[in-house]
Amino acid sequence: MTICKPQSTIASIRTSDKAVRAVQADTDKRTPAAAAIEMLRENSLATLAQRELERQIISGEIAVGSKLNEVEIARSLGVSRGPVREAFRALDQAGLVRVEKNRGVFVRQVSLEEAKEIYEVRAALEGLIGRLAAKRIDAEQIEQLRGIVKKMAALERSRKADAYFALNVEFHDLLARAARNNALLANYRRVINELDLYRRETIARSTDNIPISTREHEAIVAAVAKGDEKLAERLLVDHVLQSRERLQGALAKAPARAARPE
Repeated sequence: MTICKPQSTIASIRTSDKAVRAVQADTDKRTPAAAAIEMLRENSLATLAQRELERQIISGEIAVGSKLNEVEIARSLGVSRGPVREAFRALDQAGLVRVEKNRGVFVRQVSLEEAKEIYEVRAALEGLIGRLAAKRIDAEQIEQLRGIVKKMAALERSRKADAYFALNVEFHDLLARAARNNALLANYRRVINELDLYRRETIARSTDNIPISTREHEAIVAAVAKGDEKLAERLLVDHVLQSRERLQGALAKAPARAARPE
C-alpha cells in the first residue's frame, strides 16, 4: 500500500507539533500541566492524521481492502505512532476501516448485499433530513444548494464523474447540516462513508444518468425552499432508492475506472 504524502497536511501537523513543543520546553515534564499539554498535542495530531487518512480513503488514493501500515503512515505524515493508532480507532468507528485481531487494520470493503441494506438505512436518514431541513433551513443555505445544482447542470454535457461526485457530496452534506441535528448528521456521515465505493461506481459507470440525478436535486431544493416537509422527505427517499437501482444497473455494465461516487 502506498501512502500519498500530503504536503499541506504534514506542514500543519509539524507546525502544531513544534508550537506545542515550544510550550513544553518551558514546562517541567513531570508536572500535571505538562502531561495535559502532551495529551492535547497527541489528540490534535491524531485528529489531523484521521482527516488525512479519511481523505485518502474516500478519494480512492488508498484502495479498498488495503492493509494500513502504522509505521509507514506515521513516517509519511511525520508523526509518532500514537496519533496514528488513535486515528485508526476513529476511522473504525466511522466505518471506514476494520480492525482484525492479530492481522491489522484494513480499509473496509462492503459487500454488494451489505450496500443494498445500507442504502435502505440511508434512505430513511435522508427522508428525515429532508423533513427537518424543510423546516429549519435558512435562506443562505437554500442559495448555496441552488448554486450547487447549477454547477451540476453545467456538467451534463461533459459528464465528468469526479466533478459531479464532489458536487453531489457537497449537496447532501449541506442539506444534512441544514437539518440542524448533530446526532442525525453524525449517523448520516457514517452511512455515507460506508457506501463510498459503490456511490463512486454508480457515477463512474452510469454518467448518462447525470441529467436525471440533477433534475432530482432540483426538485429536492424546490421542496425544501417551499418548506414542504412531506414532499422533501418523499423526494429524498425516492432519490436514494433510485440511486440504489442505478447502482445495480451500473454494476451490471462492463467494468469502468473507479472515479468518484454518486
